[in-house]
Amino acid sequence: MTTTSSSAKLSFSSNLVFFDTVFVSQGSSVRIFVVHNNNNQAVVTSIKLQGSYTSPFQINVDGVKGTSFNNVKIPANDSIYVFTQVNVDPLNINNPSLIRDSLVFTTNGNIQWVDLAVFGWNAYYYYPNIFPATGPAYSQINATDSVWKSDKPHVIFGYLRVPPGHTLSIDAGTGIYMHDSAVILVDSAATLNISGSYTNTVTIQGDRLEPSYKNFPGQWNEILLYKSGNCHISWAVIQNGSTGIQVDTIEPGNTKLALTMDHTIIKGMSGYGLLGVGAPITANNSVIADCQSCCVGLFYGGTYSFYQCTFADYWSYSSRSTPLLYLNNHYQTASGQNVYRPMYKAFFGNCIIYGTLTDEIKFDSITNSQDSMSYDFENCLLKTTQSFTTKRAQNIIANRDPLFNNTAADNYVLNTGSPAKNAGDPNISAMYSNPTSLDGTTWPNNPPTNVPNIGAYYQ
Repeated sequence: MTTTSSSAKLSFSSNLVFFDTVFVSQGSSVRIFVVHNNNNQAVVTSIKLQGSYTSPFQINVDGVKGTSFNNVKIPANDSIYVFTQVNVDPLNINNPSLIRDSLVFTTNGNIQWVDLAVFGWNAYYYYPNIFPATGPAYSQINATDSVWKSDKPHVIFGYLRVPPGHTLSIDAGTGIYMHDSAVILVDSAATLNISGSYTNTVTIQGDRLEPSYKNFPGQWNEILLYKSGNCHISWAVIQNGSTGIQVDTIEPGNTKLALTMDHTIIKGMSGYGLLGVGAPITANNSVIADCQSCCVGLFYGGTYSFYQCTFADYWSYSSRSTPLLYLNNHYQTASGQNVYRPMYKAFFGNCIIYGTLTDEIKFDSITNSQDSMSYDFENCLLKTTQSFTTKRAQNIIANRDPLFNNTAADNYVLNTGSPAKNAGDPNISAMYSNPTSLDGTTWPNNPPTNVPNIGAYYQ
């Protein structure tokens, strides 16, 4: 039996469906709300999207798409599902703009509504438009010297290639949003320069802007520096991909820096944070944290220097068995031959290497000798069960909790009482230019009373 009483009203699981921020011309994920009939008899309702066919919102009522639905029957003490999506047309403004519509329910003369709202955001888009006979399709930086401004977000689909002889420079405050499986490929003899600042970092992350995706790993692929040279990344936040940065040179004996990185955070990667493959890399005052495979993987030898860095792994999305720091000096060919690649240098000064495993350092050497790799830990806090010769480690703090502020919130500032406070060597802070902490303070150099911390943060 169906009631026609005006007292029979509907109730909703939510009176507002909000889509956070959606890039224009890109569809959103689906939002669902439930329409309840809590009466003891069936009701018949009509449902209308106020904006009709001009609305950016799309509606599906119990499996049927449309903008207007008549004679929708909801049995007694039952419910129906309404599915909503949104696709925002291009806007004439660069900042996010609120766009609204509503669904109107008319039941026995009662008018009720559910509001729909979204912030639409204009962006620059990069879609694959080159389709080689082999390999993936890609888009390409065409100008020899390209500069990405911060006026609008940059959204990358598939591979974006910086070809040989080209430079891509990214200004402070620029937001780069990577679609599923997206890659920034900096090809041989090409250059990437990311120039953020303490107050205006460059952000590289997935393009899903819903709160549930904010920290979810594996949303995009990687930044790949392939036999490129002289790349610089300064004051950037790179998060929720598969591999943050892969530096792939595989050139024994190459000492020309492929990557110089400072004041950068890489976090929440489903694979590696920083992956060096026979590469020359230097980094200072940076944090690499919470990666499933390892935070820093140095494979096939190479030349590496890390000053005043915090490497911390509290990965919580699944199990993790690989230590956060992995050093390797060989590889195996298809025929099973083990090939040696020298680890010319792996220097860690005033660094924290700490996580949830019993031992957070792995040496994968072609021999069992410590001297088969040229590595050195100076004034570092380490989580390890291994012992080192004085040739390989000096002034080490072993297996003491650094007392990070809040690892669940990716806050690796040191709390009061941390053994890493005032335990650094000022001579290490003087080994690189601009000895400034990740929180923007110049490292002190007035021993013995005023010396730097171990790790990236002054506070």
